[in-house]
Amino acid sequence: MNNTKQTFVFGFAIFAAFFGAGNLVLPPLLGFNSGPDWWLVGLGFITSATIIPLFALFAHARLQGTMLDFGNKVSPFFSLIFCFCVYLIAVALPCPRTAAVTHEMAIAPFFGTPSILTSSIYFVLVFLFVMNRGKVLDLLGKYLTPLIVVILLAIIVIGIFTTPSEIEPSIYNSPFLSGFFEGYQTYDAIAGLLTGGIVIISLNMQGFTSLEEKKSIIARSSFIAMAGLFIIYIGLMFIGAHFNGQFDSSISRPELLSGLALKTLGNFGNISLSILVALACFTTAVAIIVGTADFFKGLFNESRSVYTITAIISCVLGILVGQMDVKYIIDVALPALMFIYPLTIVLIFLNVIPEKFASEKVFRGVVLVTFVFSIPDFLGFLMETNWLNQLKDTIPLAKDNLGWVFPSLVTFIILNLIKNKNPHLNE
Repeated sequence: MNNTKQTFVFGFAIFAAFFGAGNLVLPPLLGFNSGPDWWLVGLGFITSATIIPLFALFAHARLQGTMLDFGNKVSPFFSLIFCFCVYLIAVALPCPRTAAVTHEMAIAPFFGTPSILTSSIYFVLVFLFVMNRGKVLDLLGKYLTPLIVVILLAIIVIGIFTTPSEIEPSIYNSPFLSGFFEGYQTYDAIAGLLTGGIVIISLNMQGFTSLEEKKSIIARSSFIAMAGLFIIYIGLMFIGAHFNGQFDSSISRPELLSGLALKTLGNFGNISLSILVALACFTTAVAIIVGTADFFKGLFNESRSVYTITAIISCVLGILVGQMDVKYIIDVALPALMFIYPLTIVLIFLNVIPEKFASEKVFRGVVLVTFVFSIPDFLGFLMETNWLNQLKDTIPLAKDNLGWVFPSLVTFIILNLIKNKNPHLNE
């Protein structure tokens, strides 16, 4: 297979790996709530949901390793704890959310059964697939993603040419930041850490030995994947914004996506999208739990028992959390994301910039400062106290939940200036 064809194959594979429940249900409501400011909200969303994940893939191209390599310059122990937190969040939040989206889009509208029944059956089936790996999911993924993309593009194109003339005003005070933080809920930056390692393993298995050749394929295929996500995101935000006078203001994310499909493609399009989204959510849940179980299995000498126990715990957690509303799962995820995302973003950029600016001391200093200054953002979603508000008043950008940005940047600059003035210091 020539490199051009290989690039497109990996590009579509990366796109499919990123393409999950959040990628579908988040953009329409962002557009819906932003109205004429949809493009500004979209800019924020694209920054956190495509640009930062793209840098994560670029960093993988340089590291040629696994997610553990992202934090090794801080320390192997830190890297292990960071990976543990990422996998824990993955099985506790985005994985159960796939069951909630399936219930709200494909089960409740047609059968009216309780959500606990949906999540129970859903994760029993997930467990069976996790314990019996095969090519079924690969085949589903191979054909599901193109079908969903075709339906979404049809919704977007028809929606563009049939949008109502009136558009309701935005509800956001800070459109860019609202979009930026909503992009956290896609978990795409985290997905970039996970997916890049899988691509590298695949390239190695196919006989690619040249480092430059592998870097080139990863970079180009990543652009293809992110360009595809960009088109879907912007298109869904656009029609969400221009149809925002056609639905009740309290509409949920899954209901809005279904409503847009109904208005543009009719009943057949709506039912088809619901079924395909349910299947895509299922494959995503299986992939998350398999990846998590593999990670812990590797930590315990490839123990099959550890794999099974991890799968059981993940599925039980999925049943408990997956019965909740999609909105509730998104809301409770905010504190965890405010904790893990700053560290994720910093690790991505430190691994993608030239190595002369990212020594071990820089890694350790910047990561430590990021962790400390992200604590007020994390606590802000758990409590409301005077001392916390006063603290956030003293930290630049802290009121916008970005209190870690300025201190981390200053630390990065200072440590590099010290290094340049003392080049003899042992790094």
